[in-house]
Amino acid sequence: MNESTPPLHPMEREQLRAASTLVVTVKSSDEFHDDVTEDVESLEHGDLVDATPTLSFTSYDDLMETLTPRVLELIEAIRREEPSSINETARVVDRDVKNVHEELSRLAQLGIIFFEEEGQSKRPVVWFDELVINLPFDPEAGDTAAAAP
Repeated sequence: MNESTPPLHPMEREQLRAASTLVVTVKSSDEFHDDVTEDVESLEHGDLVDATPTLSFTSYDDLMETLTPRVLELIEAIRREEPSSINETARVVDRDVKNVHEELSRLAQLGIIFFEEEGQSKRPVVWFDELVINLPFDPEAGDTAAAAP
């Protein structure tokens, strides 16, 4: 899902938003690669795989820099208020339009939101109703743990 996502029919939009969860986690690049490889092999053998949408960051810092309280407030406001444009979104959160546009573009690149084009306006859409952050504390995780002794 990105800025070029075609407009959804209202029923499709509601189906997408119905009881959806986005899981956010931290995994090393190797772990992510291994998980994708395992899922592909399972699909090739006709096995089912976990279809829960997951967004993985390679470090805690990346996750925290992306999902700041300010960004989470923006996501929640879009979900709650359903603004019809980027300008209206900026008004809802009482912030500068340019700043909100930049944050929304980044969130769209990550698949956290998508845009529906309505005339000249781009309507931001949050497609999930729950965001679950899964933080594994695994000493074997490599570049996910950045603590110094």
